[in-house]
Amino acid sequence: MKLPKEILPSLNGIVPSSMATCSKNGVPNVGVISQVFYVNENQVAISHQFFSKTSQNLQENPKAHIQVMDPSNSCPWFLEVEFSHSENSGEVFDQMDMQLEAIASTCGMEEVFSLEAAYIFNVLSVRKGDETQSH
Repeated sequence: MKLPKEILPSLNGIVPSSMATCSKNGVPNVGVISQVFYVNENQVAISHQFFSKTSQNLQENPKAHIQVMDPSNSCPWFLEVEFSHSENSGEVFDQMDMQLEAIASTCGMEEVFSLEAAYIFNVLSVRKGDETQSH
């Protein structure tokens, strides 16, 4: 599934995102994500910093849902994704680490935010929310 170009402002880390995962036994978990990063037209990455339950769920069940928000109008985007792999070095990791440092510095949390890995996901579907319901 190709990501539409109009979603790109929602993937810049200005507004925190949320991600829903589910264990193999069907127990849901929702977590806040500092950044959803554009990898290419078919993939996004999330910053793995704090979440252990999300990581465990992704190992058991690689499918997840991510909600990002357009910072200009608060319109949500909904992505259905499938975990592909994690990276703890390389170009995507380095770019995400640099962006995470910038996000942390704007909210005075430089010592707290530390990128452990970039989790890469294949985008299965993407849907734009209704702008009139997002306000």
